[in-house]
Amino acid sequence: MATSETITRALPTLHEFFAPGGILAGSSLPYEYRPGQLEMAKAVERALAERRHLIVEAGTGTGKTLAYLLPALRTGQRVIISTGTKALQDQLFFRDVPFLETLLGPLRVCYMKGRANYLCRHKLVTLRDQPILSGLEEIDQYKQISEWEQTTETGDRAELSGMPESSPLWNKLDARTDACLGSTCPDYRRCFITEMRRRALESDIIIVNHHLFFADLSVRQQAAGAPDAGILPEAAAVIFDEAHELEEVASNYFGLSVSNVRFEELARDTDAMLRGKEGAERMPATTQQLRERARMFFAGLPIAGDGRQPFVGREEFLETSGDLYMAVRATLKLLEADMEGLTGVDEAPGLRKRVARLRTELEFLLESNASNMVYWMERRIVGGGSERSSSSAPRGAFRSQARHTFLQATPIDVSELLHEMVFDQIPTVVLTSATLTVQGGFEHMRKRLGLSEARELVVPSHFRYDKQALLYLPPNMPDPREPDFPEAAAECIRRVLEITRGRAFCLFTSYSQMRDLYERLLPVLDFPLLLHGTAPRKALLEQFRDTPNAVLFGTSSFWQGVDVQGEALSCVIIDKLPFAVPSDPVVAARMKAIEEAGGKPFFDYQVPAAVLTLKQGFGRLIRSLEDRGVLVLLDPRVRRQRYGQTFLASLPPYRMTATITDVEAFFEQGGTA
Repeated sequence: MATSETITRALPTLHEFFAPGGILAGSSLPYEYRPGQLEMAKAVERALAERRHLIVEAGTGTGKTLAYLLPALRTGQRVIISTGTKALQDQLFFRDVPFLETLLGPLRVCYMKGRANYLCRHKLVTLRDQPILSGLEEIDQYKQISEWEQTTETGDRAELSGMPESSPLWNKLDARTDACLGSTCPDYRRCFITEMRRRALESDIIIVNHHLFFADLSVRQQAAGAPDAGILPEAAAVIFDEAHELEEVASNYFGLSVSNVRFEELARDTDAMLRGKEGAERMPATTQQLRERARMFFAGLPIAGDGRQPFVGREEFLETSGDLYMAVRATLKLLEADMEGLTGVDEAPGLRKRVARLRTELEFLLESNASNMVYWMERRIVGGGSERSSSSAPRGAFRSQARHTFLQATPIDVSELLHEMVFDQIPTVVLTSATLTVQGGFEHMRKRLGLSEARELVVPSHFRYDKQALLYLPPNMPDPREPDFPEAAAECIRRVLEITRGRAFCLFTSYSQMRDLYERLLPVLDFPLLLHGTAPRKALLEQFRDTPNAVLFGTSSFWQGVDVQGEALSCVIIDKLPFAVPSDPVVAARMKAIEEAGGKPFFDYQVPAAVLTLKQGFGRLIRSLEDRGVLVLLDPRVRRQRYGQTFLASLPPYRMTATITDVEAFFEQGGTA
């Protein structure tokens, strides 16, 4: 892959590849002709040829990856494919593309991650002579990285299987833009980022993830057209897989975030990179002052407890504690001026830009009043390789914890930004996912993403949901907001799991509800129970697959991007309809904006968003034609409330029941209803 040889052979037509008796039928894959797959491939090819946008909901099992990969290759132009997760990115590059190459021959495809995934060779050399390694573990890791650097071709930390996800040393060595010297770096020609850019320019397909795509877009926006800004080359088209995640990811990168961690890292990097440089003698005193004033500033913020909360009292904070803000801002200005005075120091210009950017963003967060921004704060705990709002962390989950405080500004509406920067700038954008429609229509997604002109296509799943899945809606459940709901939920889950013999995901909308039900069920179930937060997500999934009759209790990150095929997962239980928390600062601001525009926030925003999340959660169960199982929704509002019909009408055609004996019969008959 990613060879520099020019591919001159003609690729097969879509019909030659996908049709019965075609190339795909003769491959090593178990083949069954899927009309929807060919229909989607034709729609993608047409959109690419006519430079039009396309939005496609392709049900699980459609084979949508091949349905967009082959048309993209057939254009002969550069196409960027952006995925919602690194897991899908890995699947595309390490499984799907090699499979295509067995049928089509060598392809020019490359794989790009965010800069923080790659080693900076200059930092490695700089750190060698700096006494800032913390303890024997970091020294050992440094030795391991140094040896690996001699042989690696990519510099991708994923190759370091023994490196902990939470390694603080890696943060001192990665290739993030903040500390990059660009073309002035003495290691520029050997730089892994330079090499990655070169491979991208020589490739027909570039596989990235949404975070990298929007981080790159954000860098370009801030650099206002500077030639070296960003790492992604120009492309004729972008295909967004798992496009249901675009609004959230774009909101993060079109917004601003300043944290105590950024101040600590800036001070640390300044000390390390300028130590011993001529003219930088006063730097350690200035960076120490920056550390102290930043700590006082973040300690003085009016943040009550942990978690996300609106920063509604910015004016009052500036009146009562403005000296804390002015002090840290003055120190940033002093550091910036000191770096301006350094001549002949390669690292100084990059560090000065970093200081200036931090100062500008801090000023925006404290002093601006942009109408399309919501300002908020969050305190998270970090430890054990995990990160979350500390109010929601499982008790006893971490041996060591650190609190990180964030000041944030998030766009209330990203539709105009996406329209201007993506859909107006890129000739063809294809959006696809298994969950894009609400009641069969794309209106909600198009409105949230600013997609005004686009063709639409819904490709039903290849799976036989009426035969493979049973949706159980238990009768007589109390409303989830009632105090007797947890006890009733525990009893219902216990009864269902005894029928299914474990083999289930129990998915929750909050950590507190998950913990409560886990603790209620732990003494009464004989199955192995796994709890989200007690180990890294990947490790928990491996343990679930390898442990007979296991039950995994999980929250948001297990609702999507998780693929467990076979009998190991035969049941998915969801506690309640996954409405966004209305008190969340971003959700509250978006609901208020919809109301002020004359809309109905609950029906226009909360219900459609919850529908898509529910479809994702239930989508964990049926992952192949052989999978069978039961879905359980404990929330009675889906039957009792008028909006419940919107949820039921948006789900695949599951057979539904309110009778527990139907669940028993389903499993007695080997999973066929």
